[in-house]
Amino acid sequence: MRTLVTGGSGFIGRYFHDVLTSRGDDVVILDLVTPTWNTGNARFVRGDVRDPEAVASALTGCSRVLHLAAAHHDFGIEHDTYFDVNERGSRVVCDAMDAAGVTEACFYSSVAVYGDVPEPRHEDSPCKPVNPYGASKLAGEKVFRAWVDKGAGRRCLVIRPTITFGPRNFANMYSLIRQVHSRKFVQVGPGRNIKSLSYVENIVAFTMHAWQRQGRAALETYNWVEKPDMDSATIASTIARSLGRRGVGVRIPMWLALLGALPFDLVIALTGKNLPISSMRIRKFAGMQTKFESDRARALGFSPAVSLAEGIDRMVRWFLAEGRHEQPVWHTPPAQVQKFSDQGPAVRAHDASAPAAVA
Repeated sequence: MRTLVTGGSGFIGRYFHDVLTSRGDDVVILDLVTPTWNTGNARFVRGDVRDPEAVASALTGCSRVLHLAAAHHDFGIEHDTYFDVNERGSRVVCDAMDAAGVTEACFYSSVAVYGDVPEPRHEDSPCKPVNPYGASKLAGEKVFRAWVDKGAGRRCLVIRPTITFGPRNFANMYSLIRQVHSRKFVQVGPGRNIKSLSYVENIVAFTMHAWQRQGRAALETYNWVEKPDMDSATIASTIARSLGRRGVGVRIPMWLALLGALPFDLVIALTGKNLPISSMRIRKFAGMQTKFESDRARALGFSPAVSLAEGIDRMVRWFLAEGRHEQPVWHTPPAQVQKFSDQGPAVRAHDASAPAAVA
C-alpha cells in the first residue's frame, strides 16, 4: 500500500513515516520543507498543498491520503492564510483524490474546533471555534464531509488531537521543559487548570488502529486525549521529577505575572516578535482550562502503550540527550501558493525558542 502524507516532513509526519515504512508500506511525502532525516525509500515531493499540480504529482500511485499539512501556529500567520491552507488546501486534496480514483483519507483536524463550549467536550459537542485556526480546521472538516457525501466508496477518518508532544518536538512542551530545566519556570497561581495532552506515539498508533478497522463508517470523527488528564502544576512537577528536581521553584499570583508580562506585550505589539513571555501565554498555560474527552476512541478497544507521565519522561530524556543542544526553528506557510523547482523550501523559518503557547 502506498500512502501520501501531506505535511509529512513535520513532527507528527515523521512518526507516521516510521510506522508506515516499518509495516512495509510505501510512503510519499508532500511538504514545503525537505525532511531533515533519512526517509529511506520514501518519495519526497516539494510542493504546496494548495497547488493542484504538486498534489496530483505526489498522489500518483497512492491508494490513500493522510492529510497533515496545515497552518497551525498562533503567531505569524494571517487570518486568510489559515483558511487558504486548511480549507482550500483540503479541497485541492479532495479534488486530486477524485481525479486519481482514491477513496481513502484521514484528516487531522483539532480540538480547537470546539472553542469555549462547556465541558465535557466530546465529539458530539457543538463546534464554536474562537480563533482562525479552529475555524479553518472546522472548515476543512466540512470539505471532507462534503467529499464523503458524494458516496462511491469515499471514506474519511477525522482525528481531533489536543496539543501533541514527544521527542523531536520543539513547540509547547519543549518550551516548558527548557524553562524548568533552566530554573526560569515560575508557577503562576495554583495551577489546577486541566491541560489535556496527546503523546505522539499514542496518537499515531490510535490513528492506525482506527483507520485500518474493518467495517468503519464512511465518516468517523475521534478526539485523542491522554487519560487521566494532568493540571498545569502537575505537568510542571512531572517534568521536574524527570529532571531529577524536587520541585519547580517559585510560585506567584496571576495578577503579578500579568503585570510582569506588560513590557513583553509592548515589545510584541511594537516589533511583531514572538517572545517566550506574554500575557496571552501566561493566561493560556496557567489560567485557562483546556479539557477534552476521548471516550469514543477508547470504545474501539484501543489502549495506549505509553502513559502521560512516561511520555513526558521520554521527552525530557530526549531533551537532555539531544534537544537542548539543537537550535529549533518553526515554519509558517507563505500567504501565496508556492510553485517549486528543485531549489530550497520557500517557507518562512522562525526562531522556535519561543514557540506557540500551550492552548
